[in-house]
Amino acid sequence: MVRRTERILENIPVGSLGLISLTGCEELGKKVDDYLVKWRHESAHEYKDDIAFSGYEKDTYLINAKVPRFGSGEAKGIIGESVRGKDLYLMVDVCNYSVTYSLTGQTNHMSPDDHFQNLKRIIAAIGGKGRRINVIMPFLYESRQHKRSSRESLDCALALQELVRMGVENIITFDAHDPRVQNAIPLSGFETVSPTYQFIKGLLRTVKDLKIDSEHMMAISPDEGGTNRAVYLANVLGLDMGMFYKRRDYTRIVNGRNPIVAHEFLGSSVEGKDVIIIDDMISSGDSIIDVATELKRRKANRIFAAATFGLFTNGMEKFDKAYEEGIITGILTTNLIYQTPELLSKPYYINCDMSKYIALIIDTLNHDGSISSILSPNERIQNVLRKYKSGEPV
Repeated sequence: MVRRTERILENIPVGSLGLISLTGCEELGKKVDDYLVKWRHESAHEYKDDIAFSGYEKDTYLINAKVPRFGSGEAKGIIGESVRGKDLYLMVDVCNYSVTYSLTGQTNHMSPDDHFQNLKRIIAAIGGKGRRINVIMPFLYESRQHKRSSRESLDCALALQELVRMGVENIITFDAHDPRVQNAIPLSGFETVSPTYQFIKGLLRTVKDLKIDSEHMMAISPDEGGTNRAVYLANVLGLDMGMFYKRRDYTRIVNGRNPIVAHEFLGSSVEGKDVIIIDDMISSGDSIIDVATELKRRKANRIFAAATFGLFTNGMEKFDKAYEEGIITGILTTNLIYQTPELLSKPYYINCDMSKYIALIIDTLNHDGSISSILSPNERIQNVLRKYKSGEPV
């Protein structure tokens, strides 16, 4: 990690820091807050008498904000303390379906639409009083609807434009399905951050006997869309790269898309090699398991699947089965979206914590510092590889 102490934070803060974690994102928000409090306690003595740093050191940066609902299911955003002049960071997890509310006496689970609406309510409650509004939305709302293939809506572009019109200056997301959606808001800040370093660290901490070279390991993309992720991973680790492409039946449409006939492999032999399949999300998990099964048929050794977002929309049973059959050895996803207690208890699951990284981005942006060095993890990856190969703890 680029340690906080190694950065040059010469700029005064944009404004007093405020963190709002919306319903469903409280756990991640609390972790991020803990890092910010700890760091600023350590460095605040340097700025004790400086008026520009008033409110720099606090016991918490979390701001009291809530979205109560009426019996009809309608709602309103309320902020319980002053936000005037603050540099605000709103964290929202649009994938947290575990949050419920009452709708005319029925229990309703919150959908991504509900979470996005709540975000807008809180922005509306700020009412232009904050100095700057930044949105941290790890899973970019509607990012799977990023382009038109027929007469259909462009939901992600619309959502981004709506946030900018409401006064949001920076939008920070992780591993956007297609980063080109930022073309919808070309004059505003949009960063898509990749958790490659956290994946590598999580894998090296858990698996002690990896041989990281092109003889013993490969990076695989499960489809043509994620090729650059696998190319990047292969380059920084010095591995070979392979990819699958989906052969579809274009004569039929099932559930709105052409069904996949087979996964075809392009690349050198995987025989006897450990394999990392890297993707942006595991949705139902069918593709990952098909790809892993295909790799096993080609005599691959251990298979690790790394995805930024583990949605697991059809439950964990097929992953349990794949693990028992030796098809998959480990699954790595981040805590950027809601994780079920069931998922966290699985023996094959490796959790990659992103809270420190988010705190680092917030802290740097609050100082109007450059985040380009934080977004590029090359040096950190090489450093952690060096430690692993020399037997030091990662």
